Amino acid sequence: MAAMPSQKHRMLAGESYFANDPELVADRRRARLLGERLNAGSSAEPDLRREILDDLLGALGDQAEILSPFYCDYGFQITVGARTFINFGTVILDSAPVRIGDDVQIGPGVRLVTPIHPLDPAQRRTLIESAASIEIGDGAWLATGVIVCPGVTVGAGTVVGAGSVVTKDLPAGQLAFGNPCRVVRKL
Repeated sequence: MAAMPSQKHRMLAGESYFANDPELVADRRRARLLGERLNAGSSAEPDLRREILDDLLGALGDQAEILSPFYCDYGFQITVGARTFINFGTVILDSAPVRIGDDVQIGPGVRLVTPIHPLDPAQRRTLIESAASIEIGDGAWLATGVIVCPGVTVGAGTVVGAGSVVTKDLPAGQLAFGNPCRVVRKL
């Protein structure tokens, strides 16, 4: 008889999983502890900040910069490309992969959110959830306060205006804004 996959394995495979599984709780605790070290550290210690980020994230490209405070659920599902800049107060809930390309600009207070919770309150109480990955293409800019919802891809070079809520994929090379976010014109 085959062993049942762990809840972490289910999460990594893109299946529904029990969010309060002890292994997942321990992974989130590890990420929070590394985040606390990062957020308490000094900007005068760039080598230490880089070391912490290398331990926390799945990948961090050359010359990428992440300003504190920075918060994430797991960290290991986040990849950040070269020369990308992530401003103060960014939150990335990475129950699914979050891929941020090269030369991306992320404004203050941006939220990248992959978890999906059931709509039915009884189902929500079970703490069974799923997640869908987010991808931010090379050279994109997410302005202040943008929220990117689960399963969304923002195309390369696209600019998303401040305060937008991105619920659907945005093609490359567009200016988009609003709630819900919509393409306004080609760049």
